[in-house]
Amino acid sequence: MIPSEQFVFPEYVPEPGPAPAGEPPAAPSGPERRPREKRQHRVTGRPDPSVPPSGVSCSGCGAELHCRDPGVLGGSEGLGVQGALGSSEAHRALQGVVCQRCWLLVHHQQALHMQVSREQYRNLVSAALRSPPRHGRRPLVLYMVDMLDLPDSVLQDLPQLVDAGSNILVVGNKVDLLPGDSPDYLNRFRKQLLRSCARVGILPAVQGTGGQVGRTASQNLVDVHLISAKTGYGVEELISKLQHSWKCNGDVYLVGATNSGKSTLFNTLLQSDYCKSKAPEVINRATISPWPGTTLNLLKFPIINPTSDRLFRRQERLKADAEKTEEQLSDDEQKYLKCLKKQGYLIGRVGRTFQQQKSKAVIDFDPDELSFNMEEEPVFSSNKPKERVEFTYNELKDARWFFDTPGIVKENCVLNLLTEKEVKLVLPTHAIVPRTFVLKPGMVLFLGALGRIDYVQGAKSSWFSVVASNLLPVHVTTLEKADSIYQKHAGKTLLKVPMGGEERMKEFPPLIPQEITLEGIGTLEAVADIKLSSAGWVAVTAHLEDKLQLRAYTPEGTTLMIRKPPLLPHIVGIKGNRIRRSASYRTKKPPPLVENLKANGTNKKKCI
Repeated sequence: MIPSEQFVFPEYVPEPGPAPAGEPPAAPSGPERRPREKRQHRVTGRPDPSVPPSGVSCSGCGAELHCRDPGVLGGSEGLGVQGALGSSEAHRALQGVVCQRCWLLVHHQQALHMQVSREQYRNLVSAALRSPPRHGRRPLVLYMVDMLDLPDSVLQDLPQLVDAGSNILVVGNKVDLLPGDSPDYLNRFRKQLLRSCARVGILPAVQGTGGQVGRTASQNLVDVHLISAKTGYGVEELISKLQHSWKCNGDVYLVGATNSGKSTLFNTLLQSDYCKSKAPEVINRATISPWPGTTLNLLKFPIINPTSDRLFRRQERLKADAEKTEEQLSDDEQKYLKCLKKQGYLIGRVGRTFQQQKSKAVIDFDPDELSFNMEEEPVFSSNKPKERVEFTYNELKDARWFFDTPGIVKENCVLNLLTEKEVKLVLPTHAIVPRTFVLKPGMVLFLGALGRIDYVQGAKSSWFSVVASNLLPVHVTTLEKADSIYQKHAGKTLLKVPMGGEERMKEFPPLIPQEITLEGIGTLEAVADIKLSSAGWVAVTAHLEDKLQLRAYTPEGTTLMIRKPPLLPHIVGIKGNRIRRSASYRTKKPPPLVENLKANGTNKKKCI
């Protein structure tokens, strides 16, 4: 029988564990060096409940800036808000300012816990979507779904948040993180996404007799797109769809669960042909963080009017871009593409056709500032404020807006139990490399300390392919040792997440088992995915008609589900040779694909 073994990636560096009790510490070989501890940034400023709110929104998350309570969204102590509230000069000075929470997220990767309930998020989104129609037409709902968390990322209560008859365009995000297991895997993703939407009542319109369109539900699913908001894959196609079909008929609301990538798409569209050319200089980018619920209120930018001339110019640019080879790109573009290829499997290039005309720079200097004697050091003044670009009234009076809404917190999600450091390890940010193990009956697979799968009974060995963050360790052991390993190593280096030792595990929910019965359909195709809440999933591949008895565990209060059909049924083929005397196979990472770019003199076909 194969002994216990741990499987992680080279990028994952285990933290040094404490020395076993009773053993004397090793003698130092040289001068003792104290480890450098990462300093926790302290929250600064003093709240003042007597000062009214500013009336100005944080440019990063949309919350109203105030200095009343640091635990309430929009807190901005230490940003100089108190002294000038109420005047028009103060309002102009606060434009572009971010709240203390966004500042800590961006500059210190530290999350402040806000006193915002799921119901508050839900009410805020529902009020925005049900507001009276502007320009005489209901808004388009751009509904973003995290493909890594399907179907849990499709909110059950979405139909209750929007008005009856609303048009919904579904966007499946993060497809760049999943490896392609067959040539048509993206078509399979679309079908899975459509099925998940249908379960909650979001269905496409049905073409009836006489050319009439009838609705099969209170909402109208107009289309489904697969994109990567981070790498840009599919974004240009999404923009073209919006400009040709929706045009500028009404506002657009970006809606979805937390961590689905809405703010990343907001920032990508802000630098694209979908917004007015001046918008990137006027509107700040949204704050992006793996911490759930980063956006706290509505963020927006004005949508450009897609006239016939603009559409023609945009189409010409896209054709010209598609004729380029990677060698013809600028050095900066090549470096950026090289970086994206390390992060995802599907890469896109999002460009801009309509650029804001910049005036020629005027060199302005003071001769007195440039003169100094031999005893003085030259001092260059930088007190001149940077001129802020503003929209005029005529530019916005009839504008349609693109809104980014706060993410709806998912119920029964394991991410709700984790700290900010643990969330960074669990949520994938780079292309997922599948890890495949062959297990015999009586063996156990741990996914950190967040999930466990026992192979209780079966006639033959079966394959278990883990699809989860590359930084989340996998440990394989025997059924006899599994309980003791969990008791000894949960919260410590071996299982890694949760982290914090015995004190952390005292407050962490226990693992709850669920019995599973599967029947194999062949050694080349997985029969089902065992989805361990939002921590990832394990695809199970077994011999034809081999009946498996499994027992899967997730923390109490989280969702464990069996996904049939599996999202990547042929993932067992994405592996290298088996490691000698081990249950694991060597990993294999498929090559990335860049859309709309020539390679070797021919256009690379998009994988659809």
